[in-house]
Amino acid sequence: MCKFQCGARWCAVGRFTPDFPYPSDRKLQANRPRNLHLPVVNPDAAGIDVGSKSYWVAIGQDAEDIREFGVYSEDHQELCRWLSKNSITSIAMESTGTYWQILFSALTAYGFEVILVNGRQTKNVKGKKTDIKDCQWIQKLHCLGLLSHSFLPDSTTEIIRTYSRHRQNLIKQTGQTVLKVQKYLRLMNM
Repeated sequence: MCKFQCGARWCAVGRFTPDFPYPSDRKLQANRPRNLHLPVVNPDAAGIDVGSKSYWVAIGQDAEDIREFGVYSEDHQELCRWLSKNSITSIAMESTGTYWQILFSALTAYGFEVILVNGRQTKNVKGKKTDIKDCQWIQKLHCLGLLSHSFLPDSTTEIIRTYSRHRQNLIKQTGQTVLKVQKYLRLMNM
């Protein structure tokens, strides 16, 4: 408190009170090295960078912990076997276009806990962006528990959603077709 008993840490006279650190003390505190460690939440985690031609999978941060797999069914089975052989239980992958859907189904059918992640959560890789860096970054974030699930509807909702979107597309095409017929009739002077 100030010597005038005003109750403020900063006195109206312009002096610091004894229990408040001076600005020079704050600078010294900011320059001290800090040891910041995040606890590993998912030790048996993998990260997958999904692409149209291949999947890059990281189960650790070393070069031997990264592999590339193809996009076909036999490649999915090989990927699942490799992950189970390495005792992986939880997998995080980016939702890239529609390429993730078949792999997601294969991994969940094999019994893995799969987390689908929005790409905005994983875009902080510095330097040149490569598939290898991406899958390592996803794996690291997932190990530390820093990724959140994207919403995935259940199968019934997904079926209803697909039918509804198909119906909307048919209605839109019908309207466009009617407009084209009217245009052609007008051009033919009918």
